[in-house]
Amino acid sequence: MSVGMIVLFIVIGIAIGAVGGFFLARKYMMDYFKKNPPINEDMLRQMMMSMGQKPSEKKIRQMMQQMKNQQ
Repeated sequence: MSVGMIVLFIVIGIAIGAVGGFFLARKYMMDYFKKNPPINEDMLRQMMMSMGQKPSEKKIRQMMQQMKNQQ
């Protein structure tokens, strides 16, 4: 086997690994977000109502902004 063939196989292997890794990571993240969806305004509203508070739009927007700032 020549050196050119070996280099070609290495390049093809790296390309296949990169494409496979991308799709595996994508599937993992999609499954993660199905199990743990990001918090949105409706979820905050429901949490506050379950704690006995009447949420105002101003309070919900403040909490969403605080969560975005923490990230």
